[in-house]
Amino acid sequence: MARLVPEAGVRFPEYSSIEPLDTDLTEIRPLERRVDSFFRVRTVDDEGGFLLAVESQSHPDPDKHNSWAYYLAHMYAKYRLPPILLVVCRDKKTAEWARDPIRIGRRFHTSMEVFPLVLGPIGVRPITDPEEAAKDLALATFSILINAKDPGILAILDAVAPVLGPYADWAEYVEIGLDEGPGREHWRELMAVYTPNFPGSGSVMEEAWREVKTEGKAEGKAEDILRVLEVRGVEVPDSVREQVMSCTDLELLGTWFDRSLTVETAEELFADE
Repeated sequence: MARLVPEAGVRFPEYSSIEPLDTDLTEIRPLERRVDSFFRVRTVDDEGGFLLAVESQSHPDPDKHNSWAYYLAHMYAKYRLPPILLVVCRDKKTAEWARDPIRIGRRFHTSMEVFPLVLGPIGVRPITDPEEAAKDLALATFSILINAKDPGILAILDAVAPVLGPYADWAEYVEIGLDEGPGREHWRELMAVYTPNFPGSGSVMEEAWREVKTEGKAEGKAEDILRVLEVRGVEVPDSVREQVMSCTDLELLGTWFDRSLTVETAEELFADE
């Protein structure tokens, strides 16, 4: 057979040995593999549609190449629909790494090739026009999060603050998505303009209102964390649920929310605690 392969257009290198392997490719033990988000997209002109797997990647990780190739092959075998991999990155170095095609094979022949689609600072420009931002608040928010590490992030925030500020939900998404540092602090200062001012600064009434508002925000963020884990299929033990729902530290909840997008087990939310 090795002598006939060149007839198929491939010239194998000279081999030193050939070992037969087990032809049974069944997984002996189940391996837990999860994508960050997974959707079936139905289109107008195609009854079957396609599959969309979304991965959030914070840094280059060579092991992901193996996982991504497995994901796509498994999705295609299970659903019999064409899968597409979309990788979301927040810095240019990671985005450039993720865009490289994944080639499986040897120099003399490529058996499989994976072409990830990448959303990141390279392809998603920051929105700095208030009129444009007002037309699509979700897109404006996403563009901020993708470009959070842009050197000009403070100017970007200045431009969209008047548009997103009146909408508490979108403003919170921006705050959660910004890294700790000048960007998040600057955004908080900008959003202070949109905080209701009660008569009698420092009064008991105002302090009580602030406490209730903080508790409400904390409860909402805690519910968001548990909802993300539920949608991703991550099992949440009662102990984890209780710890998340009892937390009132908004900054800590923001950290847990970021982790909820990628963790494989619920306990990993508390990795650093």
